[in-house]
Amino acid sequence: MNNKHIVSSFDRDLESIQATVMKMGGLVEKALLDGTCALKTHDIELAEIVRKGDMTIDELDLTVKTDAARLLALRSPTAGDLRTVLSVMEIASHLERCGDYAKNMAKRTIAMAGSGEINGSLAALGRMSSFVEAMVKDALDAYIRRDTEKAAEIIERDLETDEIYNNLFRSLLTHMMEDHRNIAVGMHLHFIAKNIERVGDHATAIAEQTIYLVTGQLPDDDRPKKDRTSLAFQKSDD
Repeated sequence: MNNKHIVSSFDRDLESIQATVMKMGGLVEKALLDGTCALKTHDIELAEIVRKGDMTIDELDLTVKTDAARLLALRSPTAGDLRTVLSVMEIASHLERCGDYAKNMAKRTIAMAGSGEINGSLAALGRMSSFVEAMVKDALDAYIRRDTEKAAEIIERDLETDEIYNNLFRSLLTHMMEDHRNIAVGMHLHFIAKNIERVGDHATAIAEQTIYLVTGQLPDDDRPKKDRTSLAFQKSDD
């Protein structure tokens, strides 16, 4: 009976941690959606809500790390249970970074208040963000379902994210070169695009954790990146 009680308690604790991670995921998805909406509609109030909302995501990340560390210390899980605990900690970290990128998007939206825009750029950023938002959602769904095929498909989708980013970067650079008045807003838009591209990288990493959880091995890190922007423009809001 004691062993069964211990197992039941462990399962409950683990389920609670995973529920917190899924709550984080929901908040991140909303932050990305609202951040994109604020950008496209120049809604400074909504951008400010996104910026402030990142604190909640950070707090949930700390809760996951604290609860997971306590579970490791008290229960000393092995094999599949250990992988589950380690994977939720990793996923929480990736979601926390996604929240940071949504916050950065909001901060730059606020900074651009009253500025003009480069033709077509906001619509293009909106499409890119929607693509990446879907990656995050699907990555979390693959994790819940322990679906390695879906996880592998998400990893492949990140190459398309890179291509979208590269095309947008080239467009913004062209506009900045043709008219120096576009430089300030163009740089803001570029860093927003880079933040969105980085969310795609973290969605990919979440998908990789699903594969690790099910198989015990991470995918080989030989997937080529297609981000071909120059080093001068590589620095983002990391």
